[in-house]
Amino acid sequence: MKKINIAVLGCGRIGQMHAKNVALHEMTSLACVYDINEEFADKVALELGVRSVTNDSEIFSNADIDAILIASPTDTHIEFIEKSVAAKKPVLCEKPIDLDINKVNECAERLKNNSVPIQLGFNRRFDPGHLAAKNSLVNGEIGGLHQCIITSRDPGLPSWDYLKVSGGQFRDMTIHDFDLARFMLGEEPVRLFAISNALVNPKIKTELNDSDTLMVIMETSSGKQCNIINSRSAAYGYDQRVELFGSKGMVISDNRKAHEVKKFSSNFVEQKDPYLNFFIERYQEAYMNEITAFVEAIVNKTPPTVDFEDGRKALVLAETAFKSIASGKMETID
Repeated sequence: MKKINIAVLGCGRIGQMHAKNVALHEMTSLACVYDINEEFADKVALELGVRSVTNDSEIFSNADIDAILIASPTDTHIEFIEKSVAAKKPVLCEKPIDLDINKVNECAERLKNNSVPIQLGFNRRFDPGHLAAKNSLVNGEIGGLHQCIITSRDPGLPSWDYLKVSGGQFRDMTIHDFDLARFMLGEEPVRLFAISNALVNPKIKTELNDSDTLMVIMETSSGKQCNIINSRSAAYGYDQRVELFGSKGMVISDNRKAHEVKKFSSNFVEQKDPYLNFFIERYQEAYMNEITAFVEAIVNKTPPTVDFEDGRKALVLAETAFKSIASGKMETID
């Protein structure tokens, strides 16, 4: 099979990772990289042996480029999605689509007749452990689903500059868990209640009107329940777990460590290494599987497994969470 030639837009931390993954993946080749900061793009291009592009229009007009991966700042996502669609180039876009739900809805309206594949970067759906848990549910191993508990705690706070433009914890961090919840539940939540605070750094609340610690409870029309637990800082590492509880049993997708060695001595038993401490390490397989799914959708001419509407619905849940925080009540999801 001919490799899919992909251009990566954005050469920040996540863009650098995507560029490397595209270059390494057996089904893709890295065509070029672009960043508004030419120094960033030149550095990645030099490292990976490709060219950097100074004008994004050169990418969309290049017939040799098969697809686009968008990892640029969030406020450019809609622009680049629409340029990709206009150029008939399939696109894989990092989350969120935008921080403004109205802009996302307007974009959805403009794209309603679009046939170009648009995949959203909700990579956790492709994590081997999370996917195995979902398959156990689908295969009936735990019976009918009653409860889904998603725990996601980062190893440490991001920079203050990042927090100022992140759009808030619900849109930036929890949005991954909102998508994973929809994926696991298999139906749409209809009610949501959220609580949040800044327990790690109180200034996040007083100066940014944001949070670093939160919980969300959701319910579907059939009564399935979901609890999302988030913290920006866990002292013991990157804490990523999914628990599915059903009428016949339970399945847990657990944390990942570098290895499973246990140490025993006169001072301790079953001492283990800490969890993988960074999302790029923890979800490395998921990011590669995400690219595989993207390529398969292009080659097989099938809809992406996680698409624009999934991205929009995750943002709707984030907006409902903010609404619940403001009202202090359980809110209906529009």
